[in-house]
Amino acid sequence: MSGHSKWKTIQHKKGAADAKRGKIFSRYSKEIMVCARDGGGDVDNNPSLRTLVQNAKSANMPMDNITRAIKKGTGELDGGQLDEIVYEGYASGGVGLIVKVLTDNKNRAAAEVRHVFTKNNSSFAQQGAVSRGFQRKGQITINESATDEDTLMELVIEAGADDMEHADGVFTVVTDPTAFNDVLKALEDAGIANEHAEVEMVADSNVPVNDLDTAKSILRFVDALEDNDDVQNVYANFDIDDALMEQLESEG
Repeated sequence: MSGHSKWKTIQHKKGAADAKRGKIFSRYSKEIMVCARDGGGDVDNNPSLRTLVQNAKSANMPMDNITRAIKKGTGELDGGQLDEIVYEGYASGGVGLIVKVLTDNKNRAAAEVRHVFTKNNSSFAQQGAVSRGFQRKGQITINESATDEDTLMELVIEAGADDMEHADGVFTVVTDPTAFNDVLKALEDAGIANEHAEVEMVADSNVPVNDLDTAKSILRFVDALEDNDDVQNVYANFDIDDALMEQLESEG
């Protein structure tokens, strides 16, 4: 799969910690608001919203929170006015970063994200400098216990998927954004549950990271960005060496 990185593995492992501090609920609330605003609040007629709600439920987000976010997005409740901003820049070793922000205060968000960049000896890059090396791709993860590889491969390719990978007990299905909902529908019709589904920025190629200090610097930078309440996603084009990954995991 083009653009696959062990960074995705790190993100999955960080998910439980994120949920504990409520960050993931805030992220889903904002995305649900925007999705309901743009496509309506009926999950039956808004496939993207249906997927977001499913992801939020999988993260144990309370249904009351989900309903409130939908109503804010459709204007039934106040507080659904959010702007999307994308920042680009570089971390140690020439690793590119794309930072997606959803905020109700653009000036505050810009100042806070810029502060994180400055503290990590970086600055914003021109729009397109980093993102030209990424593509928008749908990524759907399915636990290997849900189905067998041959069945899944045949199903998703027939539905329009571009590729599929099997690693660490998880199938990752990659789609063009235009085929994302069709593949999700095919999986749903076949009774195959997914763990997570999202259209993301996927790197065309990754920067190899083989130095411990560089790896730690990159991860600190990304952690600081993700700790900001307005930051929804951080996409990065790096790949950590297997031995170095084990060392990082052993250090917690």
